[in-house]
Amino acid sequence: MSGRNLLTYGLPLLAGLKERDLAGIPLNFKEKNLDAWELLFNHEDSSRDVYFLISGALLAVYWTKEGREVIFSRFATGSYLGELSALDGGHRSLAVVARSPAKVLILPQAAFLDLFDKVPVLRTRVARDLVARIRALTARNLELTTFSVEQRVASFLIGLAMERGRLEIGGILDDAPTHAEIAASIGANREMVSRTMTKLGRRGLLKSSRQRIELLNPGALSEVV
Repeated sequence: MSGRNLLTYGLPLLAGLKERDLAGIPLNFKEKNLDAWELLFNHEDSSRDVYFLISGALLAVYWTKEGREVIFSRFATGSYLGELSALDGGHRSLAVVARSPAKVLILPQAAFLDLFDKVPVLRTRVARDLVARIRALTARNLELTTFSVEQRVASFLIGLAMERGRLEIGGILDDAPTHAEIAASIGANREMVSRTMTKLGRRGLLKSSRQRIELLNPGALSEVV
């Protein structure tokens, strides 16, 4: 496959690049379709490929020995993942599973490293994304150690609304995470999240139904944090 073919996917990581920027770099990528809840790769997997999400949604998760699920990241269309193992040659630190039917592009480690070495703007973007991820993990650790469950739920919903550009009165979050998924993301259990969502609803801050959340008063929701 050529750089021209890769650019036709409109991937954010490659935004603004021209075919000449990728000239001479062998990009033998391929597509893969995933069913909902199909595993892309597992924790401690030795694969080194980098993936670009073309459609659907993915979750980066860790399962404890007791079977508890901890969600670390959500990947939306256009995201890339797997770059840590490609860069350092280490095993996968988390498992990645499809939250819905999804399609990914698979780029071999050698091709990604070639891009990383020869395309400065891509290298800069990857570095900035890694810094942003570290900042997000720092903020998450702070919340886990200092915030109540109610504060963590409110912070999660505010962050999700900002990410989707829906932080406004009447903002709708369709295909919203389930209470179990929210719990796995904020270090709580489903029952605690369900009680909190009910409480926030009674206070007129939000309205929730199956995988749909409406922000009725985002200002007041922000004050919960």
